[in-house]
Amino acid sequence: MSDDPRRGESDRTDGARDPSRRPDDEGPPRGDGDREIAGGEPRRAEPAERADDVDWQVYAYDLVSSVAAVALVGAFLFAVSGVWPPLVAIESPSMTPHIQKGDLVFVMEEERFSGDGAVGETGVVPAQSGAESDYRTFQGYGDVIVYQPDGNARETPIIHRAMFWVEEGENWYDRADEEYVGTADNCEELSNCPADQAGFVTKGDYNHQYDQVGSRPLSDPVRPEWVIGTAEARVPLLGEIRLRSGGVGAAPAAATPSPNEGGVRKASTNASAACAISASPSAGASTAGANATGASAAAANASAAAAP
Repeated sequence: MSDDPRRGESDRTDGARDPSRRPDDEGPPRGDGDREIAGGEPRRAEPAERADDVDWQVYAYDLVSSVAAVALVGAFLFAVSGVWPPLVAIESPSMTPHIQKGDLVFVMEEERFSGDGAVGETGVVPAQSGAESDYRTFQGYGDVIVYQPDGNARETPIIHRAMFWVEEGENWYDRADEEYVGTADNCEELSNCPADQAGFVTKGDYNHQYDQVGSRPLSDPVRPEWVIGTAEARVPLLGEIRLRSGGVGAAPAAATPSPNEGGVRKASTNASAACAISASPSAGASTAGANATGASAAAANASAAAAP
């Protein structure tokens, strides 16, 4: 036993709690999950708060990924087609049954991969030339084109088949199919005959007369510079999404076009614009996101083209 009385006092002191120290001063250091509150005291973050942080990060990642994917698809389609927007939603039945209302159509620059029988450097093969070379698109001879009626960019583009080429001043009545000239018995009774300009005579597959004839022709013979592109492929019904949603910058909705009119609404990244009398039944389509037939779209600001 120690003779030093201070020894026991020291032992007792070592085991005693320092009254100046708070319980919070002891224990493990604060982790990342601790939060500082008023008074400097930490508290641990609730699981719900951490879950909210994770949810927002996942949402932001998904949103950015989706936008990037749409942009990449749109860029790829544009690189392939050379037309923006490259997709159009069909607004009318004028190309039925080969292209139907609500279809989404992929459009390509007419000079790319032109077929046998193309007229000069236009890249467009009319039906009469296609019959000779056996060149077909959409179950018919010749190219289906998207064009601006009378070259008016403010009008909805039309998507119809190019039937044959006429030269300026040409009497083309004898070259025309008598089933599609209406009641005309000769060139004098036929609109746009003789032709005021060189261009394509066009017609919707469902229609019973050329776009260039009648009391109210849809367009003069289509000049090469009025052609936006050629239709290459279609996706059934996918264009309905564009047609039902409308879209920023889309052409105002007009009365439903008749099958003899042709309209097309372009589908671009913001899915805006209309192509072909919106394209109307004669030729009607909405081009998704443009100039798209987006996209697109692709979506990807999918405008439109239609076939009267």
